[in-house]
Amino acid sequence: MANLLLLIAAGASTVAALLHLACIVLGERWYLFMGAGSHMAALAKAGHPYPSLVTLAISLILLIWACYALSAAGLIRTLPLRKTALILISLLLIARGLLFPLLMPFFPGNSMTFWYLSSAICLLLGSCFAIGGWLKRHQL
Repeated sequence: MANLLLLIAAGASTVAALLHLACIVLGERWYLFMGAGSHMAALAKAGHPYPSLVTLAISLILLIWACYALSAAGLIRTLPLRKTALILISLLLIARGLLFPLLMPFFPGNSMTFWYLSSAICLLLGSCFAIGGWLKRHQL
């Protein structure tokens, strides 16, 4: 069960990273479709580097998180600070999922659909990291 949850966490993190990268490649319409807001879409349309840099950073973080899930599942080598990373990843995702009302004022262009959907995904993903990591605790 632990490996299944960690594999779900790795797969979902990878898919999320790829969707973020698709925004960079496909531009304004994808930023809007993914709920990033009209400001980010307008900056992307204008060719401003900010949306691409932020989106690339998010993608890289998600891919690193996927690697930590794969490492905990024993599918790749042991990564440094694996236990600590799994705890921090879990806490960040669960906090992001629960505390989105506190973040909303900082991102006024994001749709409510974005907030609800991304928050639910963060809660589920954080739970997979947390429960999968907890079940593997004696092996890490």
